[in-house]
Amino acid sequence: MSRVCEVCGKGSVSGNQISHSVRHTKRVWLPNLQKVRAMVDGSPKRISVCTRCLRSNKVERAL
Repeated sequence: MSRVCEVCGKGSVSGNQISHSVRHTKRVWLPNLQKVRAMVDGSPKRISVCTRCLRSNKVERAL
């Protein structure tokens, strides 16, 4: 499963985790993706969408 929102394209972001002793190790922040049934080109399809797109009604849900 790809960790990218199929509506806005939001994906993973990498950076450094910094401990109390200021050691740097690589880490990854993943988007909060949900699998939903949405209307895509007039037919229902299961897509992975971030919660920001769900909350702002950028996706028409297929119920």
